[in-house]
Amino acid sequence: MTRHVRTAIFPVAGLGTRFLPATKATPKELLPVLDTPLIQYAVDEARDAGIERMIFVSHPSKTAIERHVMEDARLTRELRARGKEDVAEALTEAAFCPIEDDVRFVMQPEPKGLGHAVLCAKDHVLDGPVAVILPDDLILGSIGCLTEMVDAYAKSKTGHLVATMEVPEDQVHKYGVLSVTGKDGAIVTADGMVEKPAAEDAPSRQAVVGRYILDASIFDALKTQKPGAGGEIQLTDAIARGAFDLGLGGFQFSGTRFDCGSKAGMLEATLELATRDPECLAVLKARGLVVPASAVAA
Repeated sequence: MTRHVRTAIFPVAGLGTRFLPATKATPKELLPVLDTPLIQYAVDEARDAGIERMIFVSHPSKTAIERHVMEDARLTRELRARGKEDVAEALTEAAFCPIEDDVRFVMQPEPKGLGHAVLCAKDHVLDGPVAVILPDDLILGSIGCLTEMVDAYAKSKTGHLVATMEVPEDQVHKYGVLSVTGKDGAIVTADGMVEKPAAEDAPSRQAVVGRYILDASIFDALKTQKPGAGGEIQLTDAIARGAFDLGLGGFQFSGTRFDCGSKAGMLEATLELATRDPECLAVLKARGLVVPASAVAA
């Protein structure tokens, strides 16, 4: 059985209610972190990991996502005609070519949960395990989180591999949490997973965040998965069902994760990237929002 990950699924059908009114007309995945939309970070991460086919599970009201990720020949021609060659080239490199790239868009008309969104992509995936990327979870690091996971998955025996991080006890109720049985390098082994447990019921503090590599059998599990938390088809419930037979691992990635599904997390990510940009850093320092290293040393 191949362990080569060829397909990535991007569930982007959510309506972004936590960011209203900003998301009334603009999909939350197109909200920028500094100057780059969240969806672009996710796409770039998948590309760097060697993904061949990208599947976007979207909503009929969010056609702007497709307009963003696909090449816009008329716009690039206009930019070049105005002498903005560098901008045109950057947009072309970031976008998908409808001829050369393997990209699919499928619709999830009703909000039935993350598990249902992944199931919507079933008929379009390539053979082998599939990756799932949640753009709300921005993970910044010298190596992309999915690249690390693809490499670890190829060397491991686990059927399902999920990205995990240790969270404070008072935060476990926000996540799917692993029932940890051991550790093998950067992978914690588990025999199950609980969706959004109360702190006193949480089996560990290893919380699942928005990167998954899943055995292809996940689709059969999702077809028979009953609604769970919130009355939705939970992906974590379907993953947990295969934990015993397939093996379940939590990958402790090296990057820093920002919860850009929340306003505080989006602000934190923006400030982090602003400190890496000389022009923005100067503004932060001028307002006393960043303490110069010389002052700390003194």
